[in-house]
Amino acid sequence: MKRFIALVLLCVICLRTTAQQTQKPMIYGTSWMAITGKPMAATAGSMIFQQGGNAVDAACAMLAATCTMWDTLSWGGETQALIYNPKTGKVIAINAMGVAPTGATPEFFKRLGYEFPPEYGALAATTPGTPGGLIYMLMNYGTMTLEQVLAPAMHMAAGYAIEAQSANTMARQADMLRQWPYSKKVFFTHPGAKVETPEAGEVFVQKDLLATLTKMVEAERTARKDGKSRKEALMAAYDRFYKGDIAREFVRGCREQGGLISMRDLANWRPVEEEPLKINYKGIDVYKLQQWTQGPSMLQALNILENFDLKGMGFNSTKYIHTVYQAMSLAFADRDFYYGDPRFAKGLQPMKGLLSKEYAKQRAALINFDQNDPKIGPGDPYPFEGRTNPYIQLLKDRGFELDTTKRNFAPKHDMGNVSPKVDYQDRLWRGTTSIEAADKDGWVVSVTPSGGWLPACIAGNTGVGMSQRMQSFVLDSALNPFNVVAPGKRPRVTLTPSMFLKDGKPYLSAAVQGGDTQDQNLLQFFLDVFEFGMPVQKATEAPNINTNQLWLSLGGSKRNDREPKPGQILLNSNTPEKVREELKKMGYDMSFLERTSGPVNAIYFDWKHGSMWGGSSNHGEDYGIGW
Repeated sequence: MKRFIALVLLCVICLRTTAQQTQKPMIYGTSWMAITGKPMAATAGSMIFQQGGNAVDAACAMLAATCTMWDTLSWGGETQALIYNPKTGKVIAINAMGVAPTGATPEFFKRLGYEFPPEYGALAATTPGTPGGLIYMLMNYGTMTLEQVLAPAMHMAAGYAIEAQSANTMARQADMLRQWPYSKKVFFTHPGAKVETPEAGEVFVQKDLLATLTKMVEAERTARKDGKSRKEALMAAYDRFYKGDIAREFVRGCREQGGLISMRDLANWRPVEEEPLKINYKGIDVYKLQQWTQGPSMLQALNILENFDLKGMGFNSTKYIHTVYQAMSLAFADRDFYYGDPRFAKGLQPMKGLLSKEYAKQRAALINFDQNDPKIGPGDPYPFEGRTNPYIQLLKDRGFELDTTKRNFAPKHDMGNVSPKVDYQDRLWRGTTSIEAADKDGWVVSVTPSGGWLPACIAGNTGVGMSQRMQSFVLDSALNPFNVVAPGKRPRVTLTPSMFLKDGKPYLSAAVQGGDTQDQNLLQFFLDVFEFGMPVQKATEAPNINTNQLWLSLGGSKRNDREPKPGQILLNSNTPEKVREELKKMGYDMSFLERTSGPVNAIYFDWKHGSMWGGSSNHGEDYGIGW
């Protein structure tokens, strides 16, 4: 009897231990998977799947729903996606990033006293990309009508119970929202009250946004009644937003509030389908968007880390943390100088060199395993593609030394800037969400939409919040000759979905919010799964590190707001004391939080059993549904 009781207790303990391995359950499915940053938006994706839509249809519905819920993004922002097409076996990239408007030049912003374009308001806005990106994806890879995929978002715009996170954000930022008349009109549901913004659980109505979405659907419906094809009908909705009455009101409202966007800017903008960049890491093909994003920095970091036995170091050991930190710092130093819109680069960007294994070996050799290197700067990838670096003098003028034997990579104005500490929590929460969708037919979609987050400046009576992505440009070519603001140019953004293939089939699909931490979190998430064998849910929750030894892409319009902080590292609060002591001796300036994993959303494809495993981080309101 005693043996039986002991056996039962052992089983209970084992079950409890297994249950406590993750704070949220793994999501399993064989037919479809829908994961995003808000429970209601994930529900929108599930509704589309239940109506027979594919993963692209569901992703579009989730995108529309998250945009309608504010807080992390809105309709005037930007969308970028990776899509695995099972019919061709290829990964394609969707670039629906807006561009700088007419008149947006370094001289213009410098005259206003800025060292970077502003964070908020109409002058922070690039042209809206999300409506066009959604329609492009739906038109070319979806199966449904715009009316069908917008139905959940339109229902929400007519009135939905607003969640506490968005309501609290609106209340905190009421003073900023008050300065923009159309934002005040939408968000101040209790004018004159002590708290003028919505309460949690209140039915939040957006009449102007509903009217805008209705106009787009009406354009599609009318075209179909006139005998137009599905694609022509979708383009009718597209044209109404970018060339018709919606565009006119958007431009009027933008310019009334001091913005630069013109009708020509909207009409000339187009979403672009691109070839993604990729590398192979130990048999896994890793895909990222092109260098107008920070995505290739993760590819560079993986190339560097491939030179080391990470598994042998041990998960989050001192040596592992140090190696990953150094690799990320090396990759970000290149990002900060060489990345930008390739359409304006005239073929000068050295992406082949940056992503070469030989260049990665040279960068890996720079890692000092005894100390953090505060002098890390951009390398010289040009020789690895048979060219001479045209920016050597510019780098030397900044104080960089490209002779790898001298190891003096410190820009003169960066030294000694190890405080004040950056508010990492703000960086993790600022804007953006992620969307993951997959179906039984093999379609896989990974999206990182963003822009127009609170405090959002709404463009006229459209109900559409304008993007704040202009702040990711620089005004000085010495910082990055490829990312200087210019009309029609896309800023180098942090937005970076990921796709991983093994033997030509989907292995992982993942994305995360969090500004400059995005590729840091995704890098470590992938290593957790691939190198350390973690199930996907455990990997989304696993503690990781963040480096701030980089130029911030968001936040602050002065140089001091953005400069790298050498050695600053964010660690999990449960980091062992021994590791803390060792890192301190290595020159690290440590901060701690209970959750450092970032809100990663991901799908793992189990080809052995023909199933999908969904992971949705415990950091925030991210949520997934599978069937």
